[in-house]
Amino acid sequence: MIMGAAGSTVYYNLKLRHPTLDTPIIDYELALLIQPMLMLGISIGVIFNVVFPDWMVTILLIVLFLGTSTKAFMKGLESWNKETVMKKEAAKRSQPSSGGNQEVEYKPLATGPNNAGEVTVTAEPEVPVLQNVCWKELGLLVFVWIAFLILQITKNYTAICSIWFWVLNLLQIPVSMAVTVYEATSLYNGKRVIASRGHEGTNWKVHQLFIYCSLAVIAGIVGGLLGLGGGFILGPLFLELGIPPQVSSATATFAMTFSSSMSVVEYYLLNRFPVPYALYFITLAAVAAFVGQHVVRRLIILMGRASLIIFILAFTIFISAISLGGVGISNMIRKIKHHEYMGFENLCRYQT
Repeated sequence: MIMGAAGSTVYYNLKLRHPTLDTPIIDYELALLIQPMLMLGISIGVIFNVVFPDWMVTILLIVLFLGTSTKAFMKGLESWNKETVMKKEAAKRSQPSSGGNQEVEYKPLATGPNNAGEVTVTAEPEVPVLQNVCWKELGLLVFVWIAFLILQITKNYTAICSIWFWVLNLLQIPVSMAVTVYEATSLYNGKRVIASRGHEGTNWKVHQLFIYCSLAVIAGIVGGLLGLGGGFILGPLFLELGIPPQVSSATATFAMTFSSSMSVVEYYLLNRFPVPYALYFITLAAVAAFVGQHVVRRLIILMGRASLIIFILAFTIFISAISLGGVGISNMIRKIKHHEYMGFENLCRYQT
């Protein structure tokens, strides 16, 4: 479902531009910094999913999702209040020329709720897809994905816990580290910038880059453990970095397309992937995501509030916590009633 929804959303976003800057709405530099470590975390998380008991995964899911949804909701309130102040100030400035009778067009926030300045839109909202893709960054991301795919497929022909099994697993580290170090070094030296962060995107410290990459690994581990693509973690994380909601959502979904598709491959190789159900839900999610993107974009234009994206994110995460947590709890109760084993599994004895 996540892969289908992410793929459909990325296709919709590929022709859109940044709300305030002359760049694509997908921040390719940010994705290139985060994505390789996210995929490394996904591989670790999938192994944890096999080893960890279901009750532990369920508790982690509920705690994480409730905490993340609460944090996102508070960020949404902050953005909403900021937008309200900016709309009132713009209305006051327009009174001498319009007498206060004309509604003022909303100007999006430049770099999220922490930016106090008002900016104007400098790019067209839509452009041809081929002109809106950063091919070098996309090529590096595809390279990482293909490298991980080859390693995963090759690993499927080795015995679990054999020497080659662990060698192939460990080879994912240099692949992801090479691309991440290249991007982090370029950001540190100023050769590349994350434009969505405004002026802060040009001044990077070593500890900042290390923290963000570490958070990407953690997001990947959680995504692989829970069977997600890591987007539920990346979205709130990007908002905390000061990325505008539209760009945060588009970039997180873009990264999630790679990571969720890799999760699908890994679960399929572990024989934990029901293909007929998956195809049904992929189709359903893709159509729903495409329609949802169109509706949400229209609402943002109509209401003049990009913070709607944050509230939708918070609501989605909260509903996921309730629904998935409820299913997990019901399975725990069933296992307790039937006195089934609920401890840790042995990865080396797992049969694919």
